[in-house]
Amino acid sequence: MATQHPDNAQAAYWCDKKFISTSDEIEECFLSFSELKCDEYMWDWEGKFVDESVIDKLFRQHHDFFKKHPLGKDFFLTFRIPNIWKEKGFRLARAFMNILTAEDLAEEVKLHSPPIFEVILPMTKTAEQLMHVQETFAKIAELKDQIFKSSKGAMKQIDLIPLFEEVDDLNHVERVLEPYLAAYKKAFGKKPTYMRPFIARSDPALNAGLVPAVLSSKVAISTIYKIGKKHKIEMYPIIGTGSLPFRGGVNPWNIAETIHEYQGIRTMTLQSAFRYDYPKEDVVKAMNLIRKKLPILKPRMLTDEEVKKVIKITEIFEKEYKKTIEELAPLVNEMAKNIPGRRERMQHIGLFGYARGDGNVTLPRAITFNSVFYCLGVPPEFIGTGRGLKKIKKLGLDKFVNGLYLNLWSDLIHAGKYLNKENLQLLSETYPAFKDVIEDVKLTEEYLDTNLGPFKNHHFVHRNLTSSIYYKLLMKESVAFEVEEAARLRRSLG
Repeated sequence: MATQHPDNAQAAYWCDKKFISTSDEIEECFLSFSELKCDEYMWDWEGKFVDESVIDKLFRQHHDFFKKHPLGKDFFLTFRIPNIWKEKGFRLARAFMNILTAEDLAEEVKLHSPPIFEVILPMTKTAEQLMHVQETFAKIAELKDQIFKSSKGAMKQIDLIPLFEEVDDLNHVERVLEPYLAAYKKAFGKKPTYMRPFIARSDPALNAGLVPAVLSSKVAISTIYKIGKKHKIEMYPIIGTGSLPFRGGVNPWNIAETIHEYQGIRTMTLQSAFRYDYPKEDVVKAMNLIRKKLPILKPRMLTDEEVKKVIKITEIFEKEYKKTIEELAPLVNEMAKNIPGRRERMQHIGLFGYARGDGNVTLPRAITFNSVFYCLGVPPEFIGTGRGLKKIKKLGLDKFVNGLYLNLWSDLIHAGKYLNKENLQLLSETYPAFKDVIEDVKLTEEYLDTNLGPFKNHHFVHRNLTSSIYYKLLMKESVAFEVEEAARLRRSLG
């Protein structure tokens, strides 16, 4: 699934621009299908501006292509709708009318109908939210049918993809899925034929740290399949991953390893950095491997006892992580002003993690957050991790973590190549919370039995750029060049 997540460091290969406007996204969507052969493209209504004429433009500009490769059959456009508990409801109404009128347009131009039949609900917390969205769609469909009429009658149902974005929600997906299946059967007299629960990786890491985000995703995958087996419903989980380890660690050059990390997943998101910051031939090769391997890899099923262990472990790491991040929030927000935008985002709102956490700390979105720390030479993968590893080792849980988080060692080594220890020491003299991060790095090195730091030439150049960023910020000079160049070297903005 290609997405519009704005984490690319370099220009898109098809337009030579780093910033992709809403009008550019129509062409991006088409090329994701026609050139990269993505199966699916996420059209994002959540927290960003969106071209509402997407179906009209795709069909009128590329009619012959979609005649041969039907949208909704061969390729898929999936809306991530606004969460009306976080954003105003009028945008949801516009998204639903867009879906319903797209059905009419497809019939008019003699293309497959309906072209859109699934939507993603971000920040899903309860089954009641999912049913409310179903009921809202049905009401809008009925109203549209009464007023405008259509040859077949409007769609009455929409397939919902719940997106889970917090560690606690991932550890307990049954709290949403079980009551939703019961409510769905009561409302429609049948069970869904399938479900595609969506596991986030960026926001769980933003809110709780690296290790909790990975381990909770494993719990979610296992529980999703257990629920599917119990109710005889096919489950096809999705995972949302960025290129750097903190946000998922999925990129074209390590795809073989990360596919196995998330085995059981049936759809993997390929964000902007994946598609534009690596050679195109490597991107296509990686996508072919994804397409080959994802359908056949079986999930690791966890016992109830193992799930309890994961919950205990995530609480240990999360406590250490949050304590440090909450103290560093003012620095993060100030530094975030220097991170360039890549898409037409709306004003960011909410508390800790885009209103996706429980604290009283405002933070930028996960991509910007990640970029801030990498630009300072302090990859966030280490925050809380060293202290957490020390504690779980004392409890005898380290072997369990190593067996479950397959790429823990390699993820930390990869992040460590972008570590600037001098910056970290200097930052700790102004921001005491960084002393905890110094301890994290030291304890991580002991755990891995290796020294973290630059390894190849471009790692050393990246380290020098982060030093320049630190000193230029003190001099109140622009760091725009250094931020862009550092992102290019690590092949992801954040």
